[in-house]
Amino acid sequence: MSEAGRFDRRLIAPMVVGSILNPINSSMLAVALIPIGVAFSVGPAQTAWLITGLYLATAVGQPVIGRLVDLFGPRSLYLIGTATVGVAGLLGALAPTLGVLIASRVLLGFGTSAAYPASMSLIRSEADRTGLETPAGILTILSISNQVIAVIGPTLGGLLIGLGGWHLIFTINVPLSLACLILGSLRLPKTPRTRLKLQLDYAGILLFATSLVTIMLFLTEPRASRWYLPVLGVACAVAFVLVELRVVEPFINLRVLGGNRPLIATYVRQVLAYVISYSFLYGFAQWLEEGHALSAATTGLLMLPLSGAAVLITALTGRNPRVRGKLVAGSILLLVAGALPLFVDARTALWFLVLIGVVAGIPQGLNGLANQNALYRQADPARIGSSAGLLRTCTYLGALIAAAANAHFFASGATTPGLHELAWFLLVIATLLTAVTLTDRSLA
Repeated sequence: MSEAGRFDRRLIAPMVVGSILNPINSSMLAVALIPIGVAFSVGPAQTAWLITGLYLATAVGQPVIGRLVDLFGPRSLYLIGTATVGVAGLLGALAPTLGVLIASRVLLGFGTSAAYPASMSLIRSEADRTGLETPAGILTILSISNQVIAVIGPTLGGLLIGLGGWHLIFTINVPLSLACLILGSLRLPKTPRTRLKLQLDYAGILLFATSLVTIMLFLTEPRASRWYLPVLGVACAVAFVLVELRVVEPFINLRVLGGNRPLIATYVRQVLAYVISYSFLYGFAQWLEEGHALSAATTGLLMLPLSGAAVLITALTGRNPRVRGKLVAGSILLLVAGALPLFVDARTALWFLVLIGVVAGIPQGLNGLANQNALYRQADPARIGSSAGLLRTCTYLGALIAAAANAHFFASGATTPGLHELAWFLLVIATLLTAVTLTDRSLA
């Protein structure tokens, strides 16, 4: 048993290993899109579905599984989710077609949706037990572990591709899944039976999922001929609101959320910040390989400064629980990061490309940690799992918008003109983020 008044450190290992499953699969794929496209004879618009499939599944799965964590406790959901990751990894490694590979990414998205809300639930329960109002150190460990994986991911992905092809980036999920299952079985606490009597809002979950998926499918290929998708999405969203306002135990308590404007602002900032972050992660990496003619291994190394800067700034600022200064600095730096790609072409020196990565990486660390800390204080403790899941949904909503933007601007390949068009788009998003941050008085 852990000592009273101290966080149970036995929980840290399963929390960290589980929470990195999604970012490692996201970041490794950044340098694998071009090789996978060559293997299946498809372009960036088709390989973008490897990103879209993962994030559609995760965007839906995070709040749903987060709600299940609130109702049934973190242990069982953690074990089921991490076991699914291993199955998805094997399916991806053996995929004979692009369609099967996309299916493995969808399964992977659902599998990786359990660990983060389970970790936030464990942190909240430990905080209640120990009396620590804001366990900043533990939240920082969770954030840094995800940032470290973002550092390792592209480089590891490039090395694995160099050693044995793109199939190896999926195989790594098997040992990670086994590690989670062992650590989770040995260290995660069992849930009291009293929590298992609560009911699940199936209608709310179905309407939420349908609304989100249909709108996101439209955003991936926004054409007039696909008008029915946003119409169906909006109709389901309206029905979702009506259902949630009537049920006793709603999937998302809209009355509470509607009155919590600071939390809504945090969700909006998360979406905008990660549109930029993932546009850099995937768009800049593809341009380095195709527009600058670098190998996957070299591209992975050049992506190190981006995530390395994020890790460093998170480590330096993590124990300071104040968020406003971080968010203001992060939004302004994203304006700079969005502008820098306008000055690159196929002859740009490597030192300038490294500089772009550093400038883009610092706000990634600042915004990610600050929004996580803000949510921890703003969310209803009884719904910390679903609230944390919604934060991750916002992260992957940003990733889906970024994937759609990359597919649009790189429709003819990851060219320099396409990168410049993407940069103008990112400047608009960064301007919106800065405005939302500066006008949010609750941050003070």
